[in-house]
Amino acid sequence: MMQTVETITVSVVEDHPLYRVALARLVDGHPGFTLGAVGGSVEEFFAYRVPEGGVVVLDLHLPGLEGPAAALAVSAAGHRPLVVSAQAEQADVLAVIAAGARGYLTKSAEADEIAAAIRQIASGGTYISPTLAAFLLDSARPRQAGPQLSLTPREREVLALLAEGERDADIARALTISVRTVRSHLDRIREKTGRRRRSELTRFAIREGISRLRTLTR
Repeated sequence: MMQTVETITVSVVEDHPLYRVALARLVDGHPGFTLGAVGGSVEEFFAYRVPEGGVVVLDLHLPGLEGPAAALAVSAAGHRPLVVSAQAEQADVLAVIAAGARGYLTKSAEADEIAAAIRQIASGGTYISPTLAAFLLDSARPRQAGPQLSLTPREREVLALLAEGERDADIARALTISVRTVRSHLDRIREKTGRRRRSELTRFAIREGISRLRTLTR
């Protein structure tokens, strides 16, 4: 009796057409991989209704949901995100790992390393490019509860929506306030938390349990 060899379903979410095609060809031509959905955004990926459990090769800069919010949405839906991005700053790496990414590579990674990362993640492990591993040394720092406790209920709402990837105008619309008020809240949040960039604020929100994942239509 012939034994069935289990394959790894790998989807690609990348907005750059040429790199998206290159990744899809890499997956489609690799033994043991089955190409799942191929799309230019997280929303487009969800429209394919891919069964959970597969690996999703994910860019950070996408239309719609992007960055840590994209990794959080994909992970929460039962998939295993492998971020492959041109961004390699410490804050970006730590934010998406905190959001649920199982691996992180830069776009300079060779095909063999991408394939190895996919296999590692599919088997339940994690994979960080050796060139980025040093960025994780600070991730074990104790959390400081002080900044979270000083946030007002409205500031927490604003921060939660920011962590979902919402823009200032979207936050204003959701909370029925002006964009100017949203930005005033963000300025105070930055002062209280010491985080300046949106990716840093997103990472803070995820770690402190402030983020609330937006429900996506499936």
